[in-house]
Amino acid sequence: MNIFRLAGDVSHLVAILILLMKMWSSRSCAGISGKSQVLFALVFTTRYLDLFTVYISAYNSVMKVVFLALSYATVYLIYMRFKNTYNSENDTFRVEFLLIPVIGLSFLENYAFTPLEILWTFSIFLESVAIMPQLFMITKTGEAESITTHYLFFLGLYRALYIANWVWRYHTEGFFDQIAVVSGVVQTIFYCDFFYLYVTRGKLM
Repeated sequence: MNIFRLAGDVSHLVAILILLMKMWSSRSCAGISGKSQVLFALVFTTRYLDLFTVYISAYNSVMKVVFLALSYATVYLIYMRFKNTYNSENDTFRVEFLLIPVIGLSFLENYAFTPLEILWTFSIFLESVAIMPQLFMITKTGEAESITTHYLFFLGLYRALYIANWVWRYHTEGFFDQIAVVSGVVQTIFYCDFFYLYVTRGKLM
């Protein structure tokens, strides 16, 4: 494992922990898109099904379990523990506009037409757009709490570091995963849109 992959995983973990600590300390999930968090939980669930069939390393297995547990903990806090603070009236992005194309692409573009491979491909495509309900919510309200912006910053950093990881692996190993790279670039573009809002709109500060 290279430093970019490790730093990317740490950034991803930090982003999720920031969100969880924010909700737990404030006893509120205001400003957080529950729809985005459900999509991320779906991403981890469909991607890590190989946890029960393939062993790569202790690090890999532990990180999969951690991301699964934290993603479902986040969904639980939003829809159960702190549901009275959930701003559902502003979390109105139509997720079916994401799920239907992603499902279709997963069947059309994959490396092997098997259930696990299709679900892995689905998770990659879905991750690239899962943040859209959160960005839509910020755009709709015109504001975001500083903790939420920190969360999005570390998610964007995670994607940028993974791009560096792919470049490194291509030059050192000749490895190139077209589906993951294209989806990752698309996802990074969405985070660039957030950073643009962050810089140009004072309400996000």
